[in-house]
Amino acid sequence: MRLLNATTWPLQFEVFYGNPPPYAILSHTWGSENEEVTFQNVRSRDRAGKRKLGYQKIKACCDRAVRDGLRYVWIDTCCIDKTNSVELQEAIHSMFNWYKRSTICYAYLFDYAVSGRALDVEAFKASKWFTRGWTLQELIAPVKVLFYSRDWVSVGSKTELGDLISSITRVSTEVLAGQDLEHSSVAQRMSWASMRTTTRAEDIAYCLLGIFNVAMPMMYGEGGVEAFLRLQKAIMEQSDDHTLFAW
Repeated sequence: MRLLNATTWPLQFEVFYGNPPPYAILSHTWGSENEEVTFQNVRSRDRAGKRKLGYQKIKACCDRAVRDGLRYVWIDTCCIDKTNSVELQEAIHSMFNWYKRSTICYAYLFDYAVSGRALDVEAFKASKWFTRGWTLQELIAPVKVLFYSRDWVSVGSKTELGDLISSITRVSTEVLAGQDLEHSSVAQRMSWASMRTTTRAEDIAYCLLGIFNVAMPMMYGEGGVEAFLRLQKAIMEQSDDHTLFAW
């Protein structure tokens, strides 16, 4: 697992095999491709990376982790070499467990601003973060999820906001509290993703691999329908839950 050392500037990677040290992990929605800091930007320490909008997000995440007593951070935009198809496939298949094993997950809501002491419930509910495919597993898998506004002001935790988050996502408070996903039917888990979207069509299937604990090859270019059919087939091969057919 490749982690950012949050205590070093410029940013540096460290790679760990087997069990990594304690780390924080970021859950966020991506900006445009040219706004996010890539693996290549960090590795080459180029100035272009520091000028990107996403750089401040990474720096703030690292600073938050250090204040929380953590030395390492994992961020999907830059900790995966997306030009390496083998590494990308391994990362997608490992991502649910990486979020699950994290010490803290920071859910960064770039479109939510704190305007007073009380939570602005309607603005919180309207955050794009609740509509994206990949953030579903990033909400469910970690034990500890802390929500932050666009200015990195604490909004609350998954535990504290459980009832509200459940009403937004249709994920039960029991699942949010860590209940084994096997207690939720296939149809229930599919329903959680039904209102979510992904930038790449195929990702609407790939982002659910961890939710259903299945594996299948990534084939970008196959289209969303074909990817989803392969996901259903993979689920059928290891489950006798017939609610899949009711979906």
